Amino acid sequence: MERILVQISLSDSGIETIKSTPDLPKREMEFVNQWKENQILESFFISVSKKDAVLIFQSIDEAKTKELIEALPYYPYMSKVEYHHLNKQF
Repeated sequence: MERILVQISLSDSGIETIKSTPDLPKREMEFVNQWKENQILESFFISVSKKDAVLIFQSIDEAKTKELIEALPYYPYMSKVEYHHLNKQF
């Protein structure tokens, strides 16, 4: 089963903006929770520093994945976004 792993890093200035805007994390998590409910987000990890995240999508292609990531409230604050195609073995 194919999956798309997305690795995200936030910029240092972006983290400061996010921390100073309490509504922003709430809006971000609304997207993530909706994806989970729709069963397109299989896994979601955030680093302890909250600067990096890993998301694993299923049942959608890379174009749709990019569209979803680019719609996130945090997107303007991301310094790096990488997409990797994976085949789940077990």
